Amino acid sequence: MTDQAHDRLLIIDFGSQVTQLIARRLRELNVYCEIHPFQSVTDAFLDDFDPKAVILSGGPASVVHDGSPRPPASVFTRGVPVLGICYGQQVMMQMLGGRVEGGKISGGGGTAEFGRAYVTPTSQSPLLDGWFDTGREQVWMSHGDHVAELAPGFEVFGTSPNAPFAITADQGRNFFAVQFHPEVHHTPKGAKLYENFVRLAGFTGDWTMGAYREEAIRKIRETVGDKRVICGLSGGVDSSVAAVLIHEAIGDQLTCVFVDHGLLRLNEADEVVKMFRDNYNIPLIHADESELFLGELDGQSDPETKRKIIGRLFIDVFQKYANEIEGAEFLAQGTLYPDVIESVSFSGGPSVTIKSHHNVGGLPEKMGLKLVEPLRELFKDEVRALGRELGLPASFIGRHPFPGPGLAIRCPGEITREKLDILRLADAVYIDQIRKHGLYDEIWQAFAAILPVRTVGVMGDGRTYDYACALRAVTSVDGMTADYYPFDHDFMGETVTRIINEVPGINRVFYDVTSKPPGTIEME
Repeated sequence: MTDQAHDRLLIIDFGSQVTQLIARRLRELNVYCEIHPFQSVTDAFLDDFDPKAVILSGGPASVVHDGSPRPPASVFTRGVPVLGICYGQQVMMQMLGGRVEGGKISGGGGTAEFGRAYVTPTSQSPLLDGWFDTGREQVWMSHGDHVAELAPGFEVFGTSPNAPFAITADQGRNFFAVQFHPEVHHTPKGAKLYENFVRLAGFTGDWTMGAYREEAIRKIRETVGDKRVICGLSGGVDSSVAAVLIHEAIGDQLTCVFVDHGLLRLNEADEVVKMFRDNYNIPLIHADESELFLGELDGQSDPETKRKIIGRLFIDVFQKYANEIEGAEFLAQGTLYPDVIESVSFSGGPSVTIKSHHNVGGLPEKMGLKLVEPLRELFKDEVRALGRELGLPASFIGRHPFPGPGLAIRCPGEITREKLDILRLADAVYIDQIRKHGLYDEIWQAFAAILPVRTVGVMGDGRTYDYACALRAVTSVDGMTADYYPFDHDFMGETVTRIINEVPGINRVFYDVTSKPPGTIEME
């Protein structure tokens, strides 16, 4: 947890798919907040965390069902402002003396409401400053039950066609509740509502990257002491920022191990070594272990198997080099807050693994190293802001994400050295095109993937039988959702022509227009 000097807001998670967006809206207001699943929030936890305000998230459960999630009753007796959202509103009403009726989904006869809706005001509240200036406001609803009777002390401040208690508040106790989701894009003025809430709660917006940098450096020094740290460096934004931050904290006690697994992009190894060894003077071991990785990946085609092999070998390599560094007791990782959140099931039950993450989940005990994760409280855009605060070059801060498994997950099917060489060249041409057209910073992530199919083509009046490749480019804010980038046909035509002309082994190119969800950003 962060230093107690910060004002802190607690988000109690009941399983909403968009809880993380609440945290993002608050972070944008320089308010420090943490998301914790409801079953972890006990009276003792609340005493320790000591939140200045609490937000109750949405969730898929029905308040009217036995055993449905609840926050501790003490949330409402601590004397701090509370904001309930969707399920959070309903649980507030139910616990404080109101009544919720089940809708069609939960087997009741009440109303439900999904998608775009419009709220009209019935009274004014400081929570709604900046709302209703031009009449009704668009919001996003997603509720299968509805509040049928308000808890004592609550008043109505806004209604929608299927939610007569769309906005309610007990202003004397600073309890607020809304049936819609202010955190999503489809509630255009939702950010303003959060701004009003944190202002009413007395937050000063004291959580800045400068403050985070100072605090992180202090915590690293306290944690590490005089011991040595080994940092797994990939060359991506997360590990680069983590390495520079730790180096600023403990200097030469840090040794970076750059594992070259043979799955890097074109010229990437040279760029990383030059930046860290030459520009930052950080002790760096360039571990060329490509033969080890590619040898074990030979003949493997299942994406999860490939990820697990790479993850296991990374650990083996770190262990090997850690043993050579006297006093190395810590392993630094660039784990981010979304990785942490996604690794916790709000219900405490088994969660579905979409794909294994290379950072979260802890290390095997055999490794004998303790973790240092200075970025685990940050979102990706916050990591970039911290990188700017630390003075990293813009070229590194703005780099598209490149996951640990590297080109292995951009090579569906079996991996061969030939396919990797083809893929590197195709990817380099594609990224060069994006940069030349000034589009790199508009795109969250772009890459080429080589497909496990060969197609017939014709070049110079001759028959070809070569690989097909797929191009992927998406826009996103934090990687949780994404949409394809709408290149124009001139760009696509020019890029495809270059790839086919300049990359031996490819004679056909596809563009992936799948969003996330239902797809993932990566190809595997």
